[in-house]
Amino acid sequence: MLKRQIVLDTETTGIDPKAGHRIIEIGCVELINRRLTGNNFHVYINPQRDIEEEAIDVHGITNEFLRDKPLYHQVAQEFFEYIKGAELIIHNAPFDVGFMDNEFALLQQGYPNTHEYCEVLDTLVMARNLHPGQKNNLDALCRRYEIDNAKRTLHGALLDSEILADVYLAMTGGQVKMNLANNTEDTSQTDNTSIRRLADNRPALKVVKASADEVIAHEERLKVVNKNGETLWQQN
Repeated sequence: MLKRQIVLDTETTGIDPKAGHRIIEIGCVELINRRLTGNNFHVYINPQRDIEEEAIDVHGITNEFLRDKPLYHQVAQEFFEYIKGAELIIHNAPFDVGFMDNEFALLQQGYPNTHEYCEVLDTLVMARNLHPGQKNNLDALCRRYEIDNAKRTLHGALLDSEILADVYLAMTGGQVKMNLANNTEDTSQTDNTSIRRLADNRPALKVVKASADEVIAHEERLKVVNKNGETLWQQN
């Protein structure tokens, strides 16, 4: 079964949607069975309000830049259809999900809260569990997992999503999945890293024994390896 995950990030006018702050950028990266598909979603949004200076210092997005960008209601349905049913992977998920729920609620069109149509995985919680007592922001995780974030001089939703995808795959790396089903199932789409059981009726492995000459040559070689006495192999 295909597992669809969306690594998601937003940029906003400020830190609190209850104070009237809005989303100004959404960036999403799609993973199918832990593989990047290139089917990304990225949009800038006119928030119809000023961006706080502190926020501009973080992401570099200005009021002037957003003046000709679409309003949220113009991209809402496309965004909703894109993420619906997927597992969302977000760093500090309550922040982004809180803004998303607020934006959809402002439309008054009956959109459900995010948790009702998507699973949400918070990589900040995951990182804190894996690395307690350490810094677990995105830059720190990039250093820890040796992920290149040289282009990240400012926050940007799409760039941060791309970096977070690499971080998530590194944090959950190693074996991707286990396939313990019997050999009758179709394994044509099985990942190269999966475990497969061998069929019970498989042919026996052929055992090739050394010839007498090969045994003698082996013994002679062991004498060369250890001239001062018996080798470890000869002690038994």
